[in-house]
Amino acid sequence: MTQQAEVLNQRYILQRQLGKGGMAVVYRARDLMLERPIAVKILREEASRDPAFRDLFRQEARAAANLTHPNIVTIHDFGFDHDRLFIVMEYVPGMDLKSYVLQHGRLPIQQAINLLVQACAGVGYAHRAGLVHCDIKPHNMLVTPDLRLKVTDFGISRALSTIHPEEKSEMVWGSPQYFAPEQAAGLAPSPASDVYALGVILYELLTGQLPFTSTDPVELAHLHREAPPPPPRQLNPDIPEALEEIILKVLSKEPSARYRMADQLGRVLQSFGQPAETGPIATVPTGETTRRAPSAASTASTAVTRPPVPAPVKPQTDPSLNIDWGTIGLGLLAVLAVGGLIPFWMFIWFSLTGG
Repeated sequence: MTQQAEVLNQRYILQRQLGKGGMAVVYRARDLMLERPIAVKILREEASRDPAFRDLFRQEARAAANLTHPNIVTIHDFGFDHDRLFIVMEYVPGMDLKSYVLQHGRLPIQQAINLLVQACAGVGYAHRAGLVHCDIKPHNMLVTPDLRLKVTDFGISRALSTIHPEEKSEMVWGSPQYFAPEQAAGLAPSPASDVYALGVILYELLTGQLPFTSTDPVELAHLHREAPPPPPRQLNPDIPEALEEIILKVLSKEPSARYRMADQLGRVLQSFGQPAETGPIATVPTGETTRRAPSAASTASTAVTRPPVPAPVKPQTDPSLNIDWGTIGLGLLAVLAVGGLIPFWMFIWFSLTGG
């Protein structure tokens, strides 16, 4: 245990540092009350003195605490101790997606799609809840050893209800390697801005490179706003043309040309990436459970092994026996009518002839 390993609020004991950023440090810790591993994110001392950073930290806790989804890191608690704000969240074993890519290089197509579909599920849930993440990047996605992905860090997320379409800011929020052209221009973000960042991540997973690179953030912003991305198939010819079209659509400069929300991108990738022999994955709208739809092969097998149901047998009749009794009855009546007139005409005849 290091000198910083202490107990916060007489409940959370810090064990070791997991990572750090400009605003906060993340520790693996243990909840002494519930006896379970957790992660604790502590606002840095210098940031704690800045009211703006304190507000962002509180906003992250409030925003993420209202999101319950298997692809979003769960927030357990928020507190203040030793003059520092902290957030208690679920502990996710593994590493962030950026470290995973640096370790493995470009990923197999199916693996990349599976990870992005999970990211889209988490981000799409936030969109449906009325939040724009605004800082989508692989550093903010945690990958477990069994390749489950969880989105984290809603520190600069925005509620859709507070975003005016015509707003413009002199301060640009987000990460220059991943933010959308409208964010680079200081314009209002939207769910389509998160979709653009997801497209940049997919590009990176499949090619091992970012679509735009520069050490100058201003130059990066200009590239996102003006330059077309190099077609990913130039870097990885194994990428199918249809998948390349999806990536380039998502990286469109105009938000209206992309998919409107992360859910839409996820559904497109899900149907594209699912192997034909296993059938599509049917996802419950809340994203909490998934089930496989039966494939064509399994359906055909079921049809073959199921015993055939005999069709009802219709009695066969001889057409020659189809007698029209109505017509016969009318004919008989006509015969009787004519026959009844014969005695009358004989009486008239004998009267006239005097017979």
